[in-house]
Amino acid sequence: MRFATIRTADGTTAARFDGDTLTPLDAPDVGALLAAEGGPGGVSARAGAAPVLVAEADFAPVVPSPSKVICVGLNYRTHIQETGRELPEYPTLFAKFAETLMGPYDDLALPSVSNRVDWEAELGLIIGRPVYRADAAEAAGAIAGYTVCNDVSMRDFQRRTLQWLAGKMFQHSTPAGPYLVTPDEVGNAADLEIGCSVDGEVMQLARTSDLLFGPADIVSYVSQAITLRPGDLLLTGTTGGVGDARKPPVYLKPGQVLRTWVEGLGECVNRCVAEKAAP
Repeated sequence: MRFATIRTADGTTAARFDGDTLTPLDAPDVGALLAAEGGPGGVSARAGAAPVLVAEADFAPVVPSPSKVICVGLNYRTHIQETGRELPEYPTLFAKFAETLMGPYDDLALPSVSNRVDWEAELGLIIGRPVYRADAAEAAGAIAGYTVCNDVSMRDFQRRTLQWLAGKMFQHSTPAGPYLVTPDEVGNAADLEIGCSVDGEVMQLARTSDLLFGPADIVSYVSQAITLRPGDLLLTGTTGGVGDARKPPVYLKPGQVLRTWVEGLGECVNRCVAEKAAP
């Protein structure tokens, strides 16, 4: 099954993908849908709400306000190799904030304070039930589904210190969506094509089978420290081909179109625009 969060004149609503249409559900977003008693199966269609054509839908971030956004760095072997690092023994974790998320088709405003804005295609996973101190089997069962993300990074801010957070926490910089796709539809995301392009030129192309730490491993590891809750979003790392590692480096510019895809999950398509000056 597939679920999305869409914007309407009355605010956001969770919606179920039904072919060419989206059926609004009685939950304000996918995070709330997962947290509802009985999960998505316990939530009915929104009374009086007409189906929305997919082609006309205004997609919000698939989970607009997760309690946690946790990311893994250095998790594809190709990306680790292009950075010249050793394979890590444990997942390299950092956090983002809900305010960093943006819709899968929203314009990407390039911050005026950074001239090294880079792309990072990522498989995202969304938690469906509370999980703490989980083994791999329990962790796998806690994954409600998968989505497409791009951990757009301001490399100049990221490289200023040994901690990456400054380059990862810019608001409205992380496309996420369009759908939560349940694990059964995509073979638990074990071997899916993932990539991104800029103005049609493919910059990243790999398969999720190249992940050093798989989704269940990541959920299990994170849950040793903190309880993961329904709607929490985890980004599993990026592949080789980032702009910052190219010689010479290449970064995003206004007017370009950033497309990010994961096989079976859909795509994010974001037009890069110059950030508007503050009033």
